[in-house]
Amino acid sequence: MTHSDGPAAVATPLSARKSSALKGRERVPGDKSISHRALILGALAVGETRITGLLEGEDVLNTAKAMQALGAQVARTGDFAWTVRGVGVAGFATPRNALDFGNSGTGCRLVMGAVAGCPIEATFDGDASLRSRPMRRIVDPLALMGARVTHSQEGGRLPMTLQGARDPLPIVYRTPVASAQIKSAVLLAGLSAPGTTTVIESEASRDHTELMLRHFGAQIVSEKEGVHGRKITLTGQPELRGANVVVPADPSSAAFPIVAALVVPGSDIVLTDVMTNPLRTGLFTTLREMGASIEESEVRGDAGEPMAQFRIRASKLHGVEVPPERAPSMIDEYLVLAVAASFAEGTTIMRGLQELRVKESDRLEATAAMLRVNGVKVEISGDDLIVEGNGRVAGGGLVATHMDHRIAMSALVMGLASEQPVTIDDTTFIATSFPDFIPMMQRLGAEFA
Repeated sequence: MTHSDGPAAVATPLSARKSSALKGRERVPGDKSISHRALILGALAVGETRITGLLEGEDVLNTAKAMQALGAQVARTGDFAWTVRGVGVAGFATPRNALDFGNSGTGCRLVMGAVAGCPIEATFDGDASLRSRPMRRIVDPLALMGARVTHSQEGGRLPMTLQGARDPLPIVYRTPVASAQIKSAVLLAGLSAPGTTTVIESEASRDHTELMLRHFGAQIVSEKEGVHGRKITLTGQPELRGANVVVPADPSSAAFPIVAALVVPGSDIVLTDVMTNPLRTGLFTTLREMGASIEESEVRGDAGEPMAQFRIRASKLHGVEVPPERAPSMIDEYLVLAVAASFAEGTTIMRGLQELRVKESDRLEATAAMLRVNGVKVEISGDDLIVEGNGRVAGGGLVATHMDHRIAMSALVMGLASEQPVTIDDTTFIATSFPDFIPMMQRLGAEFA
């Protein structure tokens, strides 16, 4: 497998222009967070796990390869359908080569936790971007459980070699920041430890790992801690059993066709199987407050995750104030919310967006630049983004995507309803999370050139 820090691919610009009403029924790609976890827990279970709706993007495929390298049998059996034959808790084997996670921080950090509970040594690596990202806050709690870093780059960065614990210790760990990755790494290592492993969060992070552990047969209790926190207690050394997992459609990917349908006049679309986990649905709450017509039906659950069918109709939107405590449940959606706010009447204030500065790019600055170049009044005040909407967008701008898939898709959505076309400098990175975005939007009636 090659690193993606070689010569850059040739940029492929694209313009979106004013489209007629969007119509149709689609399923956006499977959720990335659930896809990673289904592969990892399938590999730690006994027996066969069948996964349908897996996101077949590069990040998730690298996790699948890592599970194979650690001894699980992983096979693709059809479109977005996979089977995993697991090795059982603490059953991973020493991989022959370094585990290459490409660009995926989630895959790398979760697998570090799973490896930390096994008496093996594994080297973790990734592309230039992943090599620059900090790993210490993951390996610090794993060291308390008996794992050791035997080699790493300066500052605890990749490539890093981790020696798992021969006799893992259960711990009580209070996370320094709200992070599903830290919590998940500790819980996955705790599977191999006797007794109970406890993680305490002062601010609740996404709970996908807890829900899926329960689905695979682990004993896990989650209770309130303080005002916004959670205390999660896992009973160690369970026998996880292979399970069937339907991966729900990713709410972060659904955000783009939803906002497009709201702002393109006359639109009426249906999206199926969209995840409605309350820790991920801040955008839907906010859009409804702005006057959006979003109807849910056919609500059901799978692997502990709720999902529903959404019908979205073009709506007259108005400005709102989005409270900072909503940020964790919609951190990836502020870019496309800013597009919706541009077409709304009145001022939209999005508060407490400091986390956007440390994503794939400085998304706060990039979002403001995207709006400004298309004639929208916008300002950044501290960590708040303030958009002055007047019901229409002039468009006509060239948007710099900064190698960021969400900026690229947000700008294209904006162009579908603006008076002049909106052009992005490169579509290449859209494939990171939503390889089918452009053809799917075209099936709904979007006009690109």
